[in-house]
Amino acid sequence: MMVEKRVGVTLAYVILATLSLVMVFPFFWMLLSSFKDASQIFETRVFPTRPTLDNYRLILLDGHSRFPRWFLNSAVVAVCTTASVLFFDSLLGYTLSKFSFPGKKIIFLLIISTLMIPTEMLVIPWYALSRAMKWGNTYWGVMFPGMISAFGVFLMRQFMSTIPNDLLDAARIDGMGELSIFVKIVMPLVTPALATLAIFNFIGNWNAFLWPLIVASKPRMFTLPVGLANFSGEAGSDWHLIMTGATVAMAPLIALFLVFQKQIVRGIAMTGLKG
Repeated sequence: MMVEKRVGVTLAYVILATLSLVMVFPFFWMLLSSFKDASQIFETRVFPTRPTLDNYRLILLDGHSRFPRWFLNSAVVAVCTTASVLFFDSLLGYTLSKFSFPGKKIIFLLIISTLMIPTEMLVIPWYALSRAMKWGNTYWGVMFPGMISAFGVFLMRQFMSTIPNDLLDAARIDGMGELSIFVKIVMPLVTPALATLAIFNFIGNWNAFLWPLIVASKPRMFTLPVGLANFSGEAGSDWHLIMTGATVAMAPLIALFLVFQKQIVRGIAMTGLKG
């Protein structure tokens, strides 16, 4: 019985390791391709025969390169929308989980129902609004659709529902106001949910392509995905620059995951346990 169990565990690890290699290989190939010049990019060799840093110098240090501006635009959009989502979704989650008022369940259902609406259906009203308010080619125009998240409201409500009401009542008896309770008691207890929501929202806005492509028509307001797509044109695609830009664009996401991986795993495991 023990032998069969060990064989099963070994087989499972072999399968998982194989699948992991299959998933990681495209990123490994992209990283190695960033050290190739245009003449090597289509070679069958995975490793570059003449490694070069010229691609990184071209996109990061060349005075005519817009890549640093695109990187800045993506960072501003991702950081601002993430901060907004954490603040507003936490407030809504706290309100919907710990207060009783008429229409509470209906409001929550209406918020959740927006998750069923495809993003493509919302692009037209977003564009009409941004055009009417003259938000085109501005940071606010790129950011406003992501300033609050229905998924974030659901996630925060589920987590905050697990906080005992007796704990909050005791704080009220001690004279703490609702804002103090929210900041000093509730928020520290839902750190896993905040970390999970932060990284999901940051990644989503960092990688967003469709809406920034529509609302930003000037190159100076392009985000990274739109800017990288700009490396492809009628004259061909600069694949060596695309690979280099994609490698640089992935660096913040990898760093974010490495810093918050424990909170993310814990947050995913606890999501939906009570509600």
